[in-house]
Amino acid sequence: MTSKQRAYLKGLAMKLEPVFQIGKSSLTPEVTQAVDEALEARELIKVSVLKSCLDDGRSIAEVLGERTHAEVVQVIGRKIVLYRPSKEESRRKIVLP
Repeated sequence: MTSKQRAYLKGLAMKLEPVFQIGKSSLTPEVTQAVDEALEARELIKVSVLKSCLDDGRSIAEVLGERTHAEVVQVIGRKIVLYRPSKEESRRKIVLP
């Protein structure tokens, strides 16, 4: 992903509200599956890591990106932005520059 594409996605993500909150149980298989399904439906999502979670945002972002095959767009504090284009060409909503 180029820096121009990343900047474009960051701009889109500014308007988004977090879709998921990760709490003290951290990353469970259920959370990972739900994030995977949300990425397929929306392509770009924001995830919030609660203060009760012992892991930091960067490590959770890396693991989530690896498990869901998504690109970590940015991590700011406890907010994570993930992007993955839809597997079906007809369902793609975001066109990268």
